[in-house]
Amino acid sequence: KTAVSLEETGKVEIAVLDKTGTITSGEPKVTDVLAADGYSKEELLRSAYSLESKSEHPLAKAIVAYGEEKQTKQLAVTGFKALPGKVGDADVKGGSLKFAQSQTKIPEKIRNQAEKLAEEGKTPLMFLKNGILMGMIAVADVIRADSSQAVKELQDMGIEVVMLTGDNERTAKAIGRQAGVDRVIAGVLPDGKEEVIRKL
Repeated sequence: KTAVSLEETGKVEIAVLDKTGTITSGEPKVTDVLAADGYSKEELLRSAYSLESKSEHPLAKAIVAYGEEKQTKQLAVTGFKALPGKVGDADVKGGSLKFAQSQTKIPEKIRNQAEKLAEEGKTPLMFLKNGILMGMIAVADVIRADSSQAVKELQDMGIEVVMLTGDNERTAKAIGRQAGVDRVIAGVLPDGKEEVIRKL
């Protein structure tokens, strides 16, 4: 709103965009539900739905919407943190493949499927019960119709367009390719984003 701000805007060399809700629609949907050996899809969905009902994250909301659509029974969740929480009497954790690998050994079959889904622009989320993998639920957030046009207009003005996201690199690169951005910086947690901006 000030003349100084407008003047500064004219000197912009790099525009940094978030992925979810900026380049993408911000309305992710569940695309795949894959249970690990020894678990059913129903059991996986019940735990994931119950856990994610406490989360504010857009990807969590996609799982909740899917659980409601499938009329999944909700279990009691206690001691929820943005990391693990208890579902019934079990310790249930949900997160990225990277997070899951820090907790337990992920079978090669599931790892390969996660990588394939990520290359399709989907985000694979792993769910563990008492330290054992229950399975994976993939969520996809589609690119907004006007994103690639907006990115191109910025580039035509001589601005480098960077996409900065907490999502995994494969998924981020797939979305980045569709949007036509110059650079993708992925796997950055919310508190690390400011540091990336400073470096740029």
